[in-house]
Amino acid sequence: MVNFDHPDSVFMAVTAQRRVFSFADFTLDLRARELRRNGIRLKLPGQPFAVLAMLLAHPGEVVTREELRAHLWQKETFVDFDHSLNVAINKLRETLCDSAEQPRFIETIPRTGYRFIGPVTEPAAEENGKEREEDSIGVAKKEETGTRTVLRRRRWVVVAAAVIAPALVLAGYLHFRRAPKLTDKDTIALADFANTTGDPVFDDTLRQGLVVQLEQSPFLNLISDDRIQQVLKLMAKPADARLTPDVTREICERTASAAVLDGSVANLGSQYVLMLRAKDCRTGDILDEEQVQVAKKEDVLNALSQIASGFRTRVGESLATIKSHDKPLAEATTPSLEALKAYSEGWQVSFSSGSAASVPFFKRAIDIDPKFPSAYAALGRMYGDIGESALSAKNIGKAYELRDRASDQERFFISLNYDLQVTGNLEKARQNCNLWMQVYPRAWMPHALLSGGVYPQLGKYEKSVEEARIAIGLDPDFSIGYSLLAASYRALERTGEEETILQRATERKLDIPDFHVQRYVIAFLKGDKTGMDREAAQPQDKPGVDDWMYNAEGFVSAYSGHLEEARKMSQLATNLARNEKRRDTQALYETDAGVREALFGNVSMARRRAAEALELSKSRDVEYGAAFARALSGDSSHSQVLIDDLSKRFPEGTVVQVTYLPALRALLALQRGQPANAVEMLQTAIPYEGGTQSDGGSEFLLGAGNLYPAYVRGLAYLAAHQGAEAVAEFEKIVDHGGIVACDPIGALARLQLGRASAMSGDRSKATSAYNDFLALWKYADPDIPILKEAKAEYAKLQ
Repeated sequence: MVNFDHPDSVFMAVTAQRRVFSFADFTLDLRARELRRNGIRLKLPGQPFAVLAMLLAHPGEVVTREELRAHLWQKETFVDFDHSLNVAINKLRETLCDSAEQPRFIETIPRTGYRFIGPVTEPAAEENGKEREEDSIGVAKKEETGTRTVLRRRRWVVVAAAVIAPALVLAGYLHFRRAPKLTDKDTIALADFANTTGDPVFDDTLRQGLVVQLEQSPFLNLISDDRIQQVLKLMAKPADARLTPDVTREICERTASAAVLDGSVANLGSQYVLMLRAKDCRTGDILDEEQVQVAKKEDVLNALSQIASGFRTRVGESLATIKSHDKPLAEATTPSLEALKAYSEGWQVSFSSGSAASVPFFKRAIDIDPKFPSAYAALGRMYGDIGESALSAKNIGKAYELRDRASDQERFFISLNYDLQVTGNLEKARQNCNLWMQVYPRAWMPHALLSGGVYPQLGKYEKSVEEARIAIGLDPDFSIGYSLLAASYRALERTGEEETILQRATERKLDIPDFHVQRYVIAFLKGDKTGMDREAAQPQDKPGVDDWMYNAEGFVSAYSGHLEEARKMSQLATNLARNEKRRDTQALYETDAGVREALFGNVSMARRRAAEALELSKSRDVEYGAAFARALSGDSSHSQVLIDDLSKRFPEGTVVQVTYLPALRALLALQRGQPANAVEMLQTAIPYEGGTQSDGGSEFLLGAGNLYPAYVRGLAYLAAHQGAEAVAEFEKIVDHGGIVACDPIGALARLQLGRASAMSGDRSKATSAYNDFLALWKYADPDIPILKEAKAEYAKLQ
């Protein structure tokens, strides 16, 4: 083995004639025993270092395996040597980002040895003199930090402009020779950049750019903006408070994070200087400091990418992951500072004023750069938050077209949302989630999307619970995670645990519209009128809850047969959505009302509400609901048009293909007097019909559309005079109140159960079921067609 400390070492004899070798952007310094890239020290163990030194001592020449063994592995056996040399060469290539197949530096000569094929130079004598002068002053400063000593050393490295970009000059990195490392379990709080240039284009923009750069890392873990907002609230600071180093350090301490990362941008004559500094948030010790000088504003994004990469290297991330996940910022977002600024402002506004208020900013980012995929993805997310699923899908689709211009994390997010919202392919979405988690083990988003977007639609609520728990564990202030976990508990009839998890969210000072609707539904399921009234009163001082709550009240009113009251509540919800120009949400409210009218037997009203919904939106769920209302009310021709459109638009859509279309086609078969065909068509829905029929919003929380295939199958068995089979279908609905929640089929299933029991000859069970239904509808509006039928049928049983 090489003895680097022994003056008579063979290795030192071989390389004594030259102390410093330079190639590409690397420098090997034998005296300091360091390999650097653009001034940044790289970690390279002794054996690979020695091999590189020997190859550099003979550039362009073949160094045989025997020569390497004779000089560097004198005490190794042949077997040990072969293994050790292979390991050393592989490590060397990994560090130099080189390839055996297409080598830039180290060429393999089969069965012989290796040759260094890159140009090698030695720094000029004047530079060597300066370097010796630096070495003579040694360590600039030595500080005691607890039980360890941190050595600081200033070294400025000038790199040719072509290294970064044609107009970008790296003026230097200020760093430490033995900087403390972070671990993959540490989290980092990121402060705002201090901008002293007077140019507002840098405000918030550089922080957002750095977020994108650092979130490419599977090793680093930034505190999420959601969590920062929650901590600011606990600190009694506004949502748009500036994240100064002091404020961010307090956030760092409150979240038990490891480091604060802050930066600055300043003028130096006509040039710009960017600085990035990492500090231990408990001790204040500086962990790393990077500085770059650039010639003009257009080069700032490239410089930001450069210092982010340097930071990742210095704090302990492996070169392999940096190489794999380090797309330059201009390629990972946009080359336009103005577009990135609008994008950054959009996120800021979303936190301070809500999703709807952020929409114009993301639109502006897209106007500036129409090829900015992250802006389309963000706009799609905001539209999704406010219930505009059609606009959300449209923008996610555009982001998907441009996804190659996004970072790896963003590309996962875009692809996954494309699967959920555009194609509806849940199996592909699940696979993408798993791949995302493999690459980024600490990312909470794939767990959240599995919990809210994939598993509930498949009826796999236990898995949804598991994923929601993981998401909350990764980000304890992820408010929607609590909502998803609570909803899955309810679907599993674990209402007590649902209440507990919502209480946990309250204790963490988390508050979103979903929670109020969920508490309202819990109170409904428990028959707690006081609790329902309490939650229904919340919209007065909770922006964003009003229309959701009005729609929920409409469902509950319809459940007990108060149809006029239900119409009133639905109209209030519709009006609010219309006033806010949320056409898709307005259409969904119209669709809910249309299905309700069809279930109750109001044929003309059902058709009218369905038509009004379709004038507003052609989204997946609106078309399904409108087709269902029309098919149930006997409008087969218009329903068939919608069925054909859904089939054409969503050939991969899991829910469309296995539940929506079978239920709709079965209804048409019933209209044609073919109940056996209807039952056959619904076979594919059986494994999935317990899943939610909506991927978000109040429809998801209210149980709207859930177990509809079972309801239609029950109608088919009734039409086929198979009473016992019909009983089993309607009992599915009665026994799963947590899944059905407020949807009126929960009440109507009791009536249908009475009909099925009477058909099967079980008079006692039929009477009990009719009694249950009529008790629920004791004060119902008397002119509802299905209520009139129920009363007449019950009278015949007496």
